[in-house]
Amino acid sequence: MKANFNRYVIDANRSPDSESLYPGLNTTGLVPTTDFDGLPIWESEPLSDEIDARRTAWHAPYHAALAHEIHRVRELHGIAVLYDCHSIRSSAPYLFQGRLPDFNIGTNSGLSCDVRIADAVEEVCHKAQGLTTVRDGRFRGGWTTRHYGCPDNGIHAIQMELAQSAYLSTESEPFNYDIEKSNTLRGHLRSILDAIIAEITTLESKTL
Repeated sequence: MKANFNRYVIDANRSPDSESLYPGLNTTGLVPTTDFDGLPIWESEPLSDEIDARRTAWHAPYHAALAHEIHRVRELHGIAVLYDCHSIRSSAPYLFQGRLPDFNIGTNSGLSCDVRIADAVEEVCHKAQGLTTVRDGRFRGGWTTRHYGCPDNGIHAIQMELAQSAYLSTESEPFNYDIEKSNTLRGHLRSILDAIIAEITTLESKTL
């Protein structure tokens, strides 16, 4: 499933109470007030009543639907995997120094999914010629990964933050789509999902 609202309206990958994902580091909140360059988004920032209304209108229904689907799959199969995929510019000095790897695997430092799933994903990424990989680097998983991932209960959550340079020829307007890069990346992503599916057959199902 995917959100049908812009993250500037409200970010589905942030805690509903706007708790920081990375205390002490630059980041963006539930309703972002700055972009990834640290520049203000709003001429007049949304007030608490407006944020509450957006939370009720978009954030809560999105996560209610996601939670329902996760538990439906877990009830059906005894196990569920949430693969949470995002993308970001490979360079965003406000958020991180240097250049971001192409594949950024987030497992909340190993807490959100079985290590065998993370290992399987990382193995595929390392085999992707010309692309770079890190696990639990600058992005260790957003609120979605951290909130739902509970391997002991048969729910495994893993985040993939893709560097946009892996599929775009330019990471600024007009954001030119690179067909050759994209086709290559699509193959790697398909292999990642295949590896996850293969790995979960070896994991113990958790009955309700």
